[in-house]
Amino acid sequence: MRQFTAVVNPAAGSAAGTAALLPVARLLREAGAGLETRYSRSLDHARELARQAAARGHAVLAVGGDGMAGAVGGALSGTDAALGLVPSGRGNDFARALGLPTDPQALAAVLLRGTPRAVDTLRVDSAVHAGVAVLGSVYAGVDAVANRYANRSRLLRGSASYYMGGARAVAGWRPATYRVTVDGTAYERRGYTVVAANSGFYGFGRRVAPDARVDDGLLDVVVIRHAPKRLFFTMMNELRTGAHLRRPQVEVLRGEEIRIEADRDLPYGADGEVDAALPVTVRVLPGALRVLS
Repeated sequence: MRQFTAVVNPAAGSAAGTAALLPVARLLREAGAGLETRYSRSLDHARELARQAAARGHAVLAVGGDGMAGAVGGALSGTDAALGLVPSGRGNDFARALGLPTDPQALAAVLLRGTPRAVDTLRVDSAVHAGVAVLGSVYAGVDAVANRYANRSRLLRGSASYYMGGARAVAGWRPATYRVTVDGTAYERRGYTVVAANSGFYGFGRRVAPDARVDDGLLDVVVIRHAPKRLFFTMMNELRTGAHLRRPQVEVLRGEEIRIEADRDLPYGADGEVDAALPVTVRVLPGALRVLS
C-alpha cells in the first residue's frame, strides 16, 4: 500500500486546499494507505517538503493549483518519486492535461492504484531561475501580465479573474519584438506572446497548444503575432477550443530547447507564477517525472 505525503499550497492551504484534500484523504486512509499532511510556508518550502518526503519513499501529493504542481513536480523531476495531484487552485491546467478526475472517489482510486506515468518536465534558466524544473508551460508577454493581474485579484476567482486580467493586460499592451531561438534557429516576430508549452492547456483551460503532449520530448512554441486588439480579444475566446490555430497571426514551432528574448523588459510566467523577466531559456527533460494518472 502506498504511503503519501500531501504538501498543501501556502496560499490555499487553509481553505481551498484543505477542502479538496479532506475527502480524498479519508478515502486513502480507509483503503489502508498512510498519509501525512504538511502545510508549506512558500513554494520554496513546498519544494523542500517534497524532497524530504521523496527521500522517505513516499508518493508526494501536490495540493493546490498549477504553481503548486509545478513547484512540487519540479522538485521531484529526475527522481524515482511519484507525484500525485489534488487540484484546488485557479487553473489546474496540468491536471486537466493529464485527464485527472475531479470526483474525490475517482481521484483516490487513481492515487491508490494508478501506474506512475513518465512525463516530460521543463528546465527553466534565467537571471532569476537557474535550472528550475516546471511542468506545464513558460509564457512571455501579455498573458504573463494578465496572469500577474489574476494572481493579485482579491475580488475575482477562477475564470473570471483570468478574463478580467486579460482584458486589463490587452488594453495597456503595445507590441513587442521577440527573438525566439528554437534548437539553434532564430526567428524574429512582433506580437503579443510566445508560449513554450509542454501541456496543451494554460490560463484556466485555454487550449493554447492543442497538439502539445506531456510525453513526446518536444515543446510546442506558440507565437501570437501582432493583430488589432479587437481581433486579439476574438482569439482569446478561440483559445477555449483551439480555433485560434487557424488564424494567420498564430504560428507553432517545435523543438527541444527554446530561448525567448524581447526588445524591452517583459515578464514571463511558469506554471501560473510570474516573478521573473526575459530573457529565458527553456529545455525539455524527456520522461523526467513519474505522475500517478
